[in-house]
Amino acid sequence: MGSSVAPTPHGTVESYLAPIEKRLHEIVRAGRFELFFSIRKAGASVAEFEAPEFIVEFTGPDSDLLLEKNGAVLDALEAVVLKAVRLDEELFGKIAFDCKDWRRLRTEELRLTAQMAAERVVETGDPFAMNPMNPRERRIVHLALRDLPGVRTESEGRGADRRVVIHPAAPSGRPRR
Repeated sequence: MGSSVAPTPHGTVESYLAPIEKRLHEIVRAGRFELFFSIRKAGASVAEFEAPEFIVEFTGPDSDLLLEKNGAVLDALEAVVLKAVRLDEELFGKIAFDCKDWRRLRTEELRLTAQMAAERVVETGDPFAMNPMNPRERRIVHLALRDLPGVRTESEGRGADRRVVIHPAAPSGRPRR
């Protein structure tokens, strides 16, 4: 019984690094991109809950292409490569693609925006719907506000229109609607 599907690595994040590197070389070469990349272990400054263990960092003349439209190409490249190497689902989030420190800066921006929006919800009592975001960005917002008293978050909408809505937390003793 023959198969053209290559065996997939299982286990640690490290077992996926070589296949990721191989697939990226193929994509960069086939797309004739002037891109270079390196895979490095995330530094101690990134050592926080839910932080990636490895960063795939892109540089080169075409690196700005990856960051257009809020990093849409960077996100797409990450999704395609991680699916192509059949990364175990529980390891998603352990490897992040970045370019010009965009991912870290975007994370900080989302956390600050979520904090400001949550303060507004607490002050006004009105829900606040954030702009549509991809799953990774919505997760950042949910995690940023998960321990904040006075608010709760939920994702609403479908597909590209899915967004985080920040609601006032239900007072104790009253069920949430």
